[in-house]
Amino acid sequence: MNNNSSTVIPIAEVGRARAAVAVPDIAVPATGLLLDRLGRPLTDLRISVTDRCNFRCSYCMPKDVFDKDYKYLPHSALLSFEEMTRLARLFAAHGVQKIRLTGGEPLLRKNIEGLIEQLAEIRTPGGAPLELTLTTNGSLLARKAAALRAAGLQRVTVSLDSLDDAVFRHMNDVDFPVADVLAGIDAARAAGLAPIKVNMVVKRGTNEQEILPMARYFREHHGAGVVLRFIEYMDVGATNGWRMDEVLPSADVIARIHAEFPLVPLEATTPGETAQRWAYADGGGEIGVISSVTQAFCHDCSRARLSTEGKLYLCLFASAGHDLRPLLRGAASDDDIASAIGHIWQGRADRYSELRALRGPDHPDQGDADGKSPRRVEMSYIGG
Repeated sequence: MNNNSSTVIPIAEVGRARAAVAVPDIAVPATGLLLDRLGRPLTDLRISVTDRCNFRCSYCMPKDVFDKDYKYLPHSALLSFEEMTRLARLFAAHGVQKIRLTGGEPLLRKNIEGLIEQLAEIRTPGGAPLELTLTTNGSLLARKAAALRAAGLQRVTVSLDSLDDAVFRHMNDVDFPVADVLAGIDAARAAGLAPIKVNMVVKRGTNEQEILPMARYFREHHGAGVVLRFIEYMDVGATNGWRMDEVLPSADVIARIHAEFPLVPLEATTPGETAQRWAYADGGGEIGVISSVTQAFCHDCSRARLSTEGKLYLCLFASAGHDLRPLLRGAASDDDIASAIGHIWQGRADRYSELRALRGPDHPDQGDADGKSPRRVEMSYIGG
């Protein structure tokens, strides 16, 4: 890793930088369809419920930055479940159909089931319930899966980077055993949180040898009940020491699997889907690849991210968020806040990954229109 003092910037200085949000003079009513400057609708909202995690994965929360002295947000700064639900309802009025709860590790947030119960009551303008999902490292899933399903959660995505216990313990950097994550996946299936997605971040030189064992295991043990997805190692945040030579292109992943288990391409199920889908030719299930480095998909990205303290981010690679908390805790009405959200999204033109591809991954000014390179918010703060 290349974490030196010039690149390690506390989140308090980057992710928590506040862009003032005001109610626009011209109202932006919630009509169920909200488009940004590139014509992309707002359909997905990711809500980070905590900035804490019990893992220290090097590509997300490296231990030399997020150590015992690291200062997390105080509880008073976090949005309450009622505040999150209020915002989720306003986002749904603008067209959001899917909410994913993230972190940090979302299952560390006390009584997370209560938030899920509240979100499950929200309806879209057409009267449909929202799709409710959650991404977890799986460490607490075995004990919580049944309660999450009973609260109204529909699916889970589990992050798992290796089946080899030594490799997995090294990557999570807290000596957590892989067997406990696999038990959580089993419990989630038994609870009905399916189809489950398992995300593997592939880092060349670290865990690329695990691609085939992962594919083999989930084919044999879960079939269509688990969709394994391989994610290219991304340049998120400012602390993970990202280098392009550590990226294994998704095309290489597909080639390795196809050589042992022939694959056929599948059509996307929804517009803006992040993963390219492939089915095993023998009917043994499917896999996906998420290729934001080598095959950017900014052109149809319809996702917004809400931090645990109420800032709205328009891109995973953003440098600053739009702070909605003062409106929530002030005298602003629902219409005022919905109008502010609409105004922010209508001004969105983010396409970081596409610009990275155009300029080259090592360009000093990648992704920035003004010739400067502000440090990006950490993924652990706004969710992956």
